[in-house]
Amino acid sequence: MEKKECRIVLVDDHSLFRNGLRGLLDRCEGYRVVAEAASGEEFMALLPGLETDVVFMDFSMPGIDGARTTERALAQRPELKIITLSMFGDESYYQRMVQAGARGFLLKDSDISDVLQAIDTVEAGGSYFSPQLLSSLAGRMHAREDAPDEQLSEREREILVAVCRGLSNQEIADELFISKRTVDKHRANILEKTGCKNTASLVVYAIRHGIVDI
Repeated sequence: MEKKECRIVLVDDHSLFRNGLRGLLDRCEGYRVVAEAASGEEFMALLPGLETDVVFMDFSMPGIDGARTTERALAQRPELKIITLSMFGDESYYQRMVQAGARGFLLKDSDISDVLQAIDTVEAGGSYFSPQLLSSLAGRMHAREDAPDEQLSEREREILVAVCRGLSNQEIADELFISKRTVDKHRANILEKTGCKNTASLVVYAIRHGIVDI
């Protein structure tokens, strides 16, 4: 069965970046840029009549920033799937973008293969972090003691925090003095309880539910 064409909107105040990304996407079959906006205000003005599958949202823009634009857009159109675009060094903003409702996180210098993977993952209902971002964030994650998640047990929260820190199942087992098999089982339970499908989804879940801070 032929893949449905993915309709994409680019929201970024740098026209050179928008033109470059549009040029790359236009050369990829099954992906089409249907609109562009140079600011959050311009995007919000376009939104009522916009038919789109995925929105690329720059975080740092003049006027209303990416987080506030994302919040306002999702209040009007909850079905929107938004991917955040950023540069290295913007890690402190990701917590705001996750809380605002963004589904994906990409560096502006990502390869086109990462961009397409992000689009496909987010369009299918998942969450995506570019690999470089995930490893950069892992070192900054720390547990919050004040916001227990009632859905997860204390041990599951411990393991989720360790996953967010970038540890493998074996490293988690060594740190908690339990067997890798036990970690495997807990991790499977965490995925089932949270409805997450991968590490990126778990990181988003943990930030959104106040289990970790960046």
